[in-house]
Amino acid sequence: MTDSSSDAAYRRFLPWRRTFEVGFWAALMLINAAGNSITTLMDVRRAGLTFASWEPAVWEGSSAVLMLALVPALVLFTRRFPLHWDTWRRQLPWYVLASLLFSVVHVAGMVALRVLAYRWQGGNYDFGPWGREFLYEYLKDVRSFTGMVVGIEVYRFLLRRWQGEASLLDVPDEGPPVEPVERPERFLVRKLGREFLVAAADIEWLQAAGNYVNLRVRGHDYPLRSTIAGVEAKLDPQRFARIHRSYMVNLDHVVSIEPLESGDARLYLKNGTNLPCSRRYRSELRDRVGND
Repeated sequence: MTDSSSDAAYRRFLPWRRTFEVGFWAALMLINAAGNSITTLMDVRRAGLTFASWEPAVWEGSSAVLMLALVPALVLFTRRFPLHWDTWRRQLPWYVLASLLFSVVHVAGMVALRVLAYRWQGGNYDFGPWGREFLYEYLKDVRSFTGMVVGIEVYRFLLRRWQGEASLLDVPDEGPPVEPVERPERFLVRKLGREFLVAAADIEWLQAAGNYVNLRVRGHDYPLRSTIAGVEAKLDPQRFARIHRSYMVNLDHVVSIEPLESGDARLYLKNGTNLPCSRRYRSELRDRVGND
């Protein structure tokens, strides 16, 4: 495989990925807070209410700050409980509970910030009856929670398609499969509307990433929807070895093993990569490499 323009663009994006993600959420919350502050202030003036001009900014700003602070937790949650067409019913109760916790933290945090802001201005903030007001806020937060979850999942989907997403070859509707399904020799990779095959022997190492396993092939990571134990059961045990709860390695690419004082080890591969090897797998790996 040779690098295409999309490969080069993806590689250029990677060093800026974290900056882009943080910047996106920060800009989204800032724009949303600014817009809501202006419209709220206009509504206050239109209704003839006696609120200072800074108050709507405090209301919306405190909400935006808490929303932004909750983004990392929401990202981790969706990674731990990913939504798929075949699992969404099972995951739905977790998402309902998460939306409630999301709202509790959001409301409690923004009220605390508002109390501090009002005290700084020499006044007092009254949230109102907690039962009624929390229900009102929760109904709004559910929509925000849902929108943020959808945004996160759509972004992940586009990112997987951009870098290339791996899958096992399907069993044909008629006739026997071309190669063993239990021990696949190749993986199908879909990338921006095109498909190609990756030989299992070309995989250098594998890393668990949430509900996916990244297959490392010639500098590319192709996510495969599976657990690492599920992939381990399908790969050739003579060629691939588990070295960590989150890693497997192609033994053909191992150059050396460096023991560490902790009892763990570090593996060095031909391409210069080093991978962790936990003590649980160290002895077996050393025996296998020594016997190859």
